[in-house]
Amino acid sequence: MAAAESYPEDLRYHPEHDWARVDGDEAVLGITWFAADALGELVHFEPPTVGATIAKDQPYGEVESVKAVSDVIAPLSGEVLEVNATVVDAPETVNDDPYGNGWLVRIRLSDPSELEALLDLAAYQQVLADQ
Repeated sequence: MAAAESYPEDLRYHPEHDWARVDGDEAVLGITWFAADALGELVHFEPPTVGATIAKDQPYGEVESVKAVSDVIAPLSGEVLEVNATVVDAPETVNDDPYGNGWLVRIRLSDPSELEALLDLAAYQQVLADQ
């Protein structure tokens, strides 16, 4: 069952519907409820390799649903420390729990100042309202 629409206040958002939960010099990344809902049920997640470097505003993986294949855009730059094996094995986890068990990757930030360019909840809600 898909999660109810929500956007946690403790996250930072990218206009391409990706989120980051930052803790020190690491961040967990995922896609927002809006993105998961727009795609429909996810059937495949193509993650980056652990140890790969991802760059802010650039694709770092793909999610595939019954409707479409979409790039996942990095909200922040860094080195991939971990890929969520649960989502690789059961991509629909993202639909069920996009901010919890449905996270995609954990990275070590290469430029923590990039966080300042991300949106807070109010700014992200404005992006949604403008769509």
